[in-house]
Amino acid sequence: METKTTIQRAGELLGLNYEVPEEERIGADARTARYLELIRRLSHQSVVKHFDAYADIDWDSPEYKIDPDDPRFELGADDVLGGTQWYRSLPAGVRSRIGLQLFATFMKIGVMFENVLKRGLLGFALDLPNGSPEFRYCYHEAIEEAQHSLMFQEFVNRTGLDLPGLNGFWDRLGTNIIISYGRRFPELFFVFVLCGEDPIDHVQRQLLHKRREEIHPLLRRIMQIHVTEEARHLSFARHYLRRHVPGMGAWRKANLAFRAPLILGGASQMMMQASPSLIRDFNVPKEVVDEAYRKNPVHRQHMYEATSKLRGLCVELGLVNKWSVHLWRACGIWPANEMLPEPATA
Repeated sequence: METKTTIQRAGELLGLNYEVPEEERIGADARTARYLELIRRLSHQSVVKHFDAYADIDWDSPEYKIDPDDPRFELGADDVLGGTQWYRSLPAGVRSRIGLQLFATFMKIGVMFENVLKRGLLGFALDLPNGSPEFRYCYHEAIEEAQHSLMFQEFVNRTGLDLPGLNGFWDRLGTNIIISYGRRFPELFFVFVLCGEDPIDHVQRQLLHKRREEIHPLLRRIMQIHVTEEARHLSFARHYLRRHVPGMGAWRKANLAFRAPLILGGASQMMMQASPSLIRDFNVPKEVVDEAYRKNPVHRQHMYEATSKLRGLCVELGLVNKWSVHLWRACGIWPANEMLPEPATA
């Protein structure tokens, strides 16, 4: 039984030596697990391993204070922008401020994305029948995403930066249309969820793996909490798609196959590149942007790695074929020398 004591201790699970869990560890043999049982287990984990943005982060702790000149906000030499000669030649304080604004911008994007996600998720849950275990899980996830939004926005507020976010991007994407898909085209909605969550989850895991001790402790704490709960959210979306996509009609499946690379390509670029406002605020030269992102094979490889899980899932579900793979390549998320594998057979 889920006791109050267990719930209160959930926030104590993280520490400096906390190991980021491999995604879907709660269901290692997920392909053979019964779908409904998996959802029940995900819901249970949301009770015994959940976090509160304010109860589980001591925002006023001296070690969590945000100083724009703190060298722990500097981008590492392995970062595509941080590794440029232009960035390395800047004064230490400017390097720190660029890093801080980059991290804060990603969090502001997270607030905006999760706003869309929560509204679509609640719309999806609204049409579920009585007794559906998915209803309970969707509300667990909506609550967790709300805590993430509080956590991200609190970090942004404490930086003192007035970040504009990316309202133009969301307007072009059609926010209200995406939200409506939660009810009328849930398979496309959950592809959107994975497109937004997978790249940033990959980036955060890489940072925690490579630079755990170097990261500012507040930033580290936020990322640890986020990846812990996102593992459940990603697991649910993937298994929902595995359960429902195979039975879709040909037109809806073709629609899904066409839109997936477009959404993933746009979302991954947004999550893995410096924002236009940062480039403008720090007068980053165009040739440096080209060096770091547009013409950088290392950045392209990072994009392939960050999108590989969803790319593989789409192949598995038969959403990539000989013609659509060219669209994936055009969106910058399919290696030019990678052949199209055969979809998994049932």
